[in-house]
Amino acid sequence: VFKMSKVGIIYWSSTGNTEAMAQAVEEGAKAAGADVEIMEVADADVDKALSYDVLALGCPAMGAEQLEEGSFEPMFSSVETLLNGKKVGLFGSYGWGVGEWMELWSERVINDGANLINQGVIANYAPDAEANEACNKLGAELAS
Repeated sequence: VFKMSKVGIIYWSSTGNTEAMAQAVEEGAKAAGADVEIMEVADADVDKALSYDVLALGCPAMGAEQLEEGSFEPMFSSVETLLNGKKVGLFGSYGWGVGEWMELWSERVINDGANLINQGVIANYAPDAEANEACNKLGAELAS
């Protein structure tokens, strides 16, 4: 019996841009037939995150190309050691620079032994049609 992938989308958003990306990832995964649960990082914890077959994590660039430090970074740090062998997708928006925070984050995830899908989808401010499409595609790839 084919078991549907259970995709967990966990994100942090202050302006709604990364939230919009999370919803686009959700659409793509649902369209591909996955069982999807989407939540803000405040509603997630390690056990919750690890209960999913696949994880999509969204966080905008903050400060000097960092993940949001109040709630996202602590949650990510706590699951980081347990990502080995897990299929993970990353996404987030940025307002300056060239998206270096995503390169650094992607590197961390790869070093954790995770199977990183699509190198991290980024959007400059609000996601445009191209970024939305990339998020849909990420969702679909995570679902398969």
